[in-house]
Amino acid sequence: MEEEGVKSRFKSVCVFCGSSIGKRNSYRDAALELGQELVSRKLDLVYGGGSAGLMGLISQEVHRHGRHVLGIIPKTLMSKEITGETVGEVRAVANMHQRKAEMARHSDCFIALPGGYGTLEELLEVITWAQLGIHDKPVGLLNVDGYYNYLLTFIDQAVDDGFIKPSQRHIIVSAPNARELVQKLEDYVPVHDGVVAKVRWEVEQVELNASLQSEIAR
Repeated sequence: MEEEGVKSRFKSVCVFCGSSIGKRNSYRDAALELGQELVSRKLDLVYGGGSAGLMGLISQEVHRHGRHVLGIIPKTLMSKEITGETVGEVRAVANMHQRKAEMARHSDCFIALPGGYGTLEELLEVITWAQLGIHDKPVGLLNVDGYYNYLLTFIDQAVDDGFIKPSQRHIIVSAPNARELVQKLEDYVPVHDGVVAKVRWEVEQVELNASLQSEIAR
């Protein structure tokens, strides 16, 4: 599966995706193809820790071919999102905020497969962090069969109406297939005017995580 000469500037990729499989075979195929693309570039996977739906498919595919898989899941969701045997390393955290912070901390870029409210919420938060200058990691949409067309149209409308700066529109890249999307992420050059000090934010996250870990241990 590994392609000779294919190298990546990343070490691990965070994938947001549905805990359901969706109604189209193309969504299932896209999850598997993305897993194969990550493996071909010797990339590890960080994801939401579930064993069902697209989460289960991509984690199993990456793990099957020998790459490290890190799943991060709130304790309260373990019974809901873990319905079978998980693969790789699974870390329980206290809540959704810590889940997203830990997923971001362990990843070099972000990709959203099709998903629902949870996927969209995770995606928009890391986009907002990039807008604020908290991180400069690439964010990509795997726009399978035009799944994210309406979201992209909304963002373009927000730019036209003055709610998003034109330069910030380029925080997001999109492509219809895994290979093209990952290459766009590889080529991404951050364009933003950050207003939050990245180092300060990271220090705050370390302090928050220490507090939340104490909460879990109780």
